[in-house]
Amino acid sequence: AEPQVATGRFLTALEVKPILTATRNSWVAVREFNGQDLVYMTHLLSWRCGLVAIHVGLNGGALEPWPMPECLEDTATPNALRDGVIYTSHPLGSVETVTVEIVYDDLTTDRATFNRLGVLLP
Repeated sequence: AEPQVATGRFLTALEVKPILTATRNSWVAVREFNGQDLVYMTHLLSWRCGLVAIHVGLNGGALEPWPMPECLEDTATPNALRDGVIYTSHPLGSVETVTVEIVYDDLTTDRATFNRLGVLLP
């Protein structure tokens, strides 16, 4: 586990856990685009500096690690997304549920399952 010191820069579980708890319904999004379902993890990746892992499972399948770009601690915007995988593509209409498990840098976990209609972007 990482030391939990409030930095004011949202680099630890101490700082990001309250935000991710309050914004749980934004953890994942599904978008229908160009004949595909796109599953987005942008919100969680934007708070990744307080996380050590994100695991995602579709339609009740096994949870698999989602690649996370490094935290940019030596910059003015450590949570900025400069690279990395923000979405995956799947056949249109195939994503019915998305289960997300996050592991904070204090080694606690949180998990939620979202149904398609609850996270489908207009």
